[in-house]
Amino acid sequence: MDNKQVSKKLIKLLMIFVGISGCFSVLFGAWLAHGGQALALTAQSSLQTAQQYQLIHTLALLASLVWVMRKSATTILLVACISFFIGIVCFSGTIYIKIFFDFALIGKVTPLGGLSLAFAWLLLSIEGIKNL
Repeated sequence: MDNKQVSKKLIKLLMIFVGISGCFSVLFGAWLAHGGQALALTAQSSLQTAQQYQLIHTLALLASLVWVMRKSATTILLVACISFFIGIVCFSGTIYIKIFFDFALIGKVTPLGGLSLAFAWLLLSIEGIKNL
């Protein structure tokens, strides 16, 4: 498989993730606003942060994928997309697991997710500078 085929496959998988993540963000946000009220306030706050970050960064990933498809799939843009994916899973995902499964140790991964999200944004700015 050549690089172009790998890029297309990766973009397709990330687009599928965007759909699932966006759907989950909306449904989870609705549940949190209603059924989640029974949770402790600290848990609600953590889950709201995870849900908001997931939704915002899912939209950022979508925009990045559109950028990739409108121009050639540069390495920087593809790595930014992968970083958004890793960040969403490692930041929001670990918060969900920590709260719902009472698995505090996984919280050690959460900052890595945040760094991955920040790195993705930085890569987008680098791609922007390259194209001025």
